[in-house]
Amino acid sequence: MHEFDFINRPKELLTPEVVALLTRLHECRGRQELFIEAEPDVLTALLEVAKIQSTDASNRIEGIYTSDERLKAIVQEKVQPRNRNEEEISGYRDVLATIHESYEHITPRPNSILQLHRDLYSFSSSAVGGVYKNSDNIIAEKHADGTETVRFLPVPAFQTADAIRNLCTRYNDAIEAATYNPLILMPIFILDFLCIHPFNDGNGRMSRLLTLLLLYRAGFIVGKYISIEMLIEKSKDSYYEALQASSLDWHQDGNNYLPFLKYMLGVVVKAYNEFENRVEHLRYRKISKPERIKAIIERTLGKITKKEISQTCPDISLTTIERTLSDLLAAGYIEKTGTGRATAYVKK
Repeated sequence: MHEFDFINRPKELLTPEVVALLTRLHECRGRQELFIEAEPDVLTALLEVAKIQSTDASNRIEGIYTSDERLKAIVQEKVQPRNRNEEEISGYRDVLATIHESYEHITPRPNSILQLHRDLYSFSSSAVGGVYKNSDNIIAEKHADGTETVRFLPVPAFQTADAIRNLCTRYNDAIEAATYNPLILMPIFILDFLCIHPFNDGNGRMSRLLTLLLLYRAGFIVGKYISIEMLIEKSKDSYYEALQASSLDWHQDGNNYLPFLKYMLGVVVKAYNEFENRVEHLRYRKISKPERIKAIIERTLGKITKKEISQTCPDISLTTIERTLSDLLAAGYIEKTGTGRATAYVKK
């Protein structure tokens, strides 16, 4: 079985590029505290948007989705799920809320992981929730012609409980020893978790929820306000490439965690960049809403959609955004590209 090594393997990962990313993230965490103290009303608006985006994106990666209207109503607990997809979306919403509210009290141990997985399927009639896989599984790539290519063979079912127990024990020992930055240890844990693939279903979503849990416990709570899951979905090709590169020879302890580590740290850096950008936009709410929309377009390199403007300024109604875009189009300040859901706007 793979050796879960949080003593020697992290040493190999402290490249100049990684150290620079870690330095940047600790600077961001310092500013994060200032924003939280100074802008509580701004953060409330961001929190509500991020919950919807996270629930949507993490499920969408796995092919689970519903309409935007139903999604928002489910996340806000205004409706009950009416099909399997919505049951799984509802479960994700609840586990995400648990992590947001109680992360300080949830140590990554086998029992807590099983409980979170149980809650992920709490709306489902499926019996997979809260129990380890009962048969071996594979990680496969599906092709357009319907064929599959095996990308990875996870830990066999009979070894799963021991593997998760060893992973959690070694990780928690390393956190307690405080020899390495938790941001180095987090991607190692997540990659190992995915290589174990401990459940019959829900492994990808659990890995993203556990990513948030480990980040929050390390003091990096940006995922509450900017959806980490959405950033992963937007770059999922890079995500899968990094995952595949870092899982090669995992069973033989010959894998290289660096590609996945750099990818994950890059996502968290991007989340902090977006966090600071959105807080800045929301702090200047004294100027008119059309002027704020125009300023967003001015600062955007390339195309931007109505949805992205709404996400940046969640306090501005869609009606106001549409009216402002229409005025800017008429004035020749912007031009429209694409049609339907692909419609976007770009500054001339």
